[in-house]
Amino acid sequence: MKYRALADLQVSAIGLGGMPMSIEGRPDRARSIATVHAALDAGVTLIDTADAYHVHADEVGHNEELIAEALRSWSGDASTVLVATKGGHLRPGDGSWTVDGRPEHIREAALESLRRLGGDAVGLYQFHRPDPAVPYADSVGAVRDLLDEGLIRYAGISNANPEQIRQAQEILGGRLVSVQNQFSPAFRSSEPELRLADQLGIAFLPWSPLGGISNASDLGDRFAPFADIASARGISPQVVALAWHLAQSPHVIPIPGASRPETILDSLTAVDVELTGEELAALNAA
Repeated sequence: MKYRALADLQVSAIGLGGMPMSIEGRPDRARSIATVHAALDAGVTLIDTADAYHVHADEVGHNEELIAEALRSWSGDASTVLVATKGGHLRPGDGSWTVDGRPEHIREAALESLRRLGGDAVGLYQFHRPDPAVPYADSVGAVRDLLDEGLIRYAGISNANPEQIRQAQEILGGRLVSVQNQFSPAFRSSEPELRLADQLGIAFLPWSPLGGISNASDLGDRFAPFADIASARGISPQVVALAWHLAQSPHVIPIPGASRPETILDSLTAVDVELTGEELAALNAA
């Protein structure tokens, strides 16, 4: 495994996204636990989850509980693993996603996440998504209060624009450690946020990093360079996509979701793929 900086920590250059293990189409619990264990055994030290990763309204925190169970049953030292969770996004159980950025909700959600995950503090707590009905400063201020009280070790934000990133950094007193936005071969509109995170020296965690590449059979002309490079190197297009992410900046730490051990193990091989300048140019232009 190779490692990258997140705050004052060194975490695996590729993390594990827990969402597919808890939403629609999720596998049985045993396979999910095996997936987490496979990632940990391969050197993953960053796992991303959220209280909203569930299906039914009465199972809030499903993925957090699953991750906690996997860490408890793992044979290694779980204290070396940073669990990043999120609050402020909700699933009422009808398939929809809603938001609640009220400070009182953020605090309650964080305390519940801490209860489910265990320990003295949440490793990395991220405000999941801005709430148009609540001033952004109020939502981030609730995260700051949690940080000040020692209930969370690190603070991050998700689905934020450049102005919100700068605002969060100010409200948190320079303690913002990460930004988690959607970014992938098919979704590149968050590049300004990636570049700003790079300038600020904070981690950028692309969610859904395999967008456009997740199903090799769907690769069209636009993504031909990913398929061509994969074929030439004898690796999967998904690995090429993750190597492309890693080449964007030393602050990028992709968190591909997985629900099978073989999937995350394939993804992790991307840390050893060094793209040439010509390959990177072709992928950037795709």
